[in-house]
Amino acid sequence: MALRLYDSATREVRDFTPLQPGKASLYVCGLTVQSEPHVGHVRSGVNFDVLQRWLRASGYETTFIRNVTDIDDKILAKSADQGRPWYNLAYDMHRELDAAYASLNVARPTYEPLATGHIPEIIALIEELIAKGHAYAAEDGSADVYFDVRSWPAYGELSGQKVDDMEAAADADPRGKRDPRDFALWKGRKVSEPETASWPSPWGLGRPGWHIECSAMAGKYLGPAFDFHGGGLDLRFPHHENEQAQSRAAGRPFASYWLHNAWITTSGEKMSKSLGNSLVIPEVLKKVRGIELRYYLVAAHYRSHVEFSFSALDEAASAFQRIESFLERAGSAEAGEVPDAFREAMDDDLGTPGAVAVLHDTVREGNRRLSAGESAAAEAAAVRGMLDVLGLDPADPAWGSTKGDDTALTEALDVLVRAVLDERAEARAAKDWARADSLRDRLKDAGIEIEDTPEGPKWSVN
Repeated sequence: MALRLYDSATREVRDFTPLQPGKASLYVCGLTVQSEPHVGHVRSGVNFDVLQRWLRASGYETTFIRNVTDIDDKILAKSADQGRPWYNLAYDMHRELDAAYASLNVARPTYEPLATGHIPEIIALIEELIAKGHAYAAEDGSADVYFDVRSWPAYGELSGQKVDDMEAAADADPRGKRDPRDFALWKGRKVSEPETASWPSPWGLGRPGWHIECSAMAGKYLGPAFDFHGGGLDLRFPHHENEQAQSRAAGRPFASYWLHNAWITTSGEKMSKSLGNSLVIPEVLKKVRGIELRYYLVAAHYRSHVEFSFSALDEAASAFQRIESFLERAGSAEAGEVPDAFREAMDDDLGTPGAVAVLHDTVREGNRRLSAGESAAAEAAAVRGMLDVLGLDPADPAWGSTKGDDTALTEALDVLVRAVLDERAEARAAKDWARADSLRDRLKDAGIEIEDTPEGPKWSVN
């Protein structure tokens, strides 16, 4: 079965036909780096990481772009509240985001462009839209530039709305607009904003609007037409609607397929900073390992809303630990081919719940074989292959140690102490009492007490 995915634009599941044979191109709207990333934020990163892994596993040479919005109204407001430069806040939060992605084994994209690094491309695209009659500079001297939604009859087709039913765009001062629904492509600098947050343009000092950034960056790295555009469901309108309208109005076909992951909710509401119910990644990772949190996110279908709870997270962690236990019992195995049932599930709109079910069925069969005294090498290889696609292989060097920090540290210390104890045992066997005592004193100086017992020496931290 060929890969089939739900296209948010046509609202139907469609066979994937790449624009270039054997290749796939994917653009995902990354985060606005205004605050620490929470579980709801990283779900999109995990979901589209699984997609790009599956595309590559299916034989497609994949170019994956995930941008970062490092300048916008919220960043300016929050940096002002915190009394620091906006670029300092954006840089720190970008580092937090990178750390969160790394802790969940979200692979780096092919390129990760920053909005502030693409001002020339943004200005060039705005100039194209003005030349084609789809954008205009405000006549109030503000240096604002707007997209004229009435000039593009197809506006609203992505979200299935009519222009007259839409509310006014809230991304700029409405005084310079021809229509309240027109949205900002360029925002003239306000006297209350720092000078560093503006760039020269044909219309005056200012900065780009949010929507034009992604169109310009997608065009630079993927060209005028590409296969997939992804992001969170909350971006479908107005962000993705506006991206598509301005890109196609400029003569760019833009995305062939639109993919949107659903929200993670708490108490039935979208997880967000404004609700005060967000869960930042470092805090969650005090309760479970990164590999367990990723399993929790992967096990749900990307288009399904997830009601977050720690009890559900604990259940997911236990389920993943059963997979790890099987691999430990089965012994070392290289990642092998995935079962046909797994492939069919993944090809059916990235059906990770079905794929995870196949994974557990294979683990149960492997455990049955081991209990019967048989080899489970084939099952272990298949499990490793499936985990690799899902980004959950415990042997992946990206995870480092998948054990909790305290456990990993204790085990590492035990290896070091046991090496010294073995050397001490050799000294005692050779009746080299001075060396044996010296080794014991070295451990004691390091805060480690040794107790000689009939079962052998035991150590503890003093």
